[in-house]
Amino acid sequence: MEGRGGPLQPHLLYIGGEDHHLRIPAMSALRNHGFRVTAAGTGEPAPFAQAGISYRRFHFDRFVSPLADWAAVRSISKILVEVQPDLAQSFDTKPSVFLPLAARSTPGILVIRTINGRAFLYSSRSPTALTLRPVYRALHKIAARTAAATVFEIGDDLAFFERHGMAGKRPVLIPGAGVDVDGFDRALTSGPSPTQLRKELGLGDAEIVITVTRMTRQKGIPALLKAAAKVHEVRPDVRFLLVGPRESEGPLAVTQAEIERHAPYVKAIGPRSDIPSLLALANVFAFPTEYREGVPRVLLEAALAGVPIVTTTMPGCAEVICDGWNGFLVPPGAPRMLAAKILDLLGNRENGRIMAGRAAERVRKEFSLENVVACQAALYRDLIDRSGGTRFKDDKNTRGQRGHTCSAP
Repeated sequence: MEGRGGPLQPHLLYIGGEDHHLRIPAMSALRNHGFRVTAAGTGEPAPFAQAGISYRRFHFDRFVSPLADWAAVRSISKILVEVQPDLAQSFDTKPSVFLPLAARSTPGILVIRTINGRAFLYSSRSPTALTLRPVYRALHKIAARTAAATVFEIGDDLAFFERHGMAGKRPVLIPGAGVDVDGFDRALTSGPSPTQLRKELGLGDAEIVITVTRMTRQKGIPALLKAAAKVHEVRPDVRFLLVGPRESEGPLAVTQAEIERHAPYVKAIGPRSDIPSLLALANVFAFPTEYREGVPRVLLEAALAGVPIVTTTMPGCAEVICDGWNGFLVPPGAPRMLAAKILDLLGNRENGRIMAGRAAERVRKEFSLENVVACQAALYRDLIDRSGGTRFKDDKNTRGQRGHTCSAP
């Protein structure tokens, strides 16, 4: 590892998908911990250039495509050869398989894969998903042999990987991807006002139930639309605001016709860059996911915005919300129960305010970006030390970080 990152400055390659720009605050924080950071992903380079982060773009298909997957492995292998990082960490389902496979041809790089949930293969019971599950497990067993560590966002995934022999040499539990609390607060202050947004979106004085997610079946949008119809019967002035992409979601997307059947009380506005302000506009945040994801970032952001939350009992959501204490949990695919909890929050504002306050406090204490990055930095330093990277041991940037507690079996 000598000479790769320069004296006392380990070089980290951060690899993700199309939404990798959302991790720029984490990358910037890691630079403050003494790491040189290069990013690689499938999204546009402009946000990384603006942040002063070197960026390598590659391509992979989010859906089932073996040829595209193999091309992505070769692309990552090429990036590893060119960048020559000391450490490389992957995020999202496919990159966390691709990176360890690609690194088999570039020994000496400490590979960390991040398991952000179990995604489509364990959220769907389609013939395709059921057929691919054994393939997924086999690939992760191979990946585990190369990875120096595997980071899990939730304990449910850690237990699953251990049960199937996929956890690897060093499983580590770091809760969630973290949320940039200060950055979120700044965005709330500097963004458009509720009055501006209500005028722009034609919402008038209506009560607002918002969701921010991909407009897919696995994210529970059909259940939310059915719940919206039931809420409309009781409170006809309520408006449901759906924020997130639909056209890019392929065969999993809900159709425009499905959404339009619920006009005028449902409005889909597509992806937006002013999420904090939109969340602050809402009276209830509904997150009806049926997807086996990690800790949903938008759930953390909704808590910071002070919006009462109703979500599902999926493991990633239950990491944040304790039913009846800081929000409500309902079974996935249960529109009648979802509607009932939304109506409860709209009808009992004081209880919603109390639960929202508890959710915000928990997120600030347990899921802040500061905590997550400290855990990541401590893991990196320990991996370097164990690998014989003694030149980093006295780095002043490591002092005070080694005592930070993260869960590791």
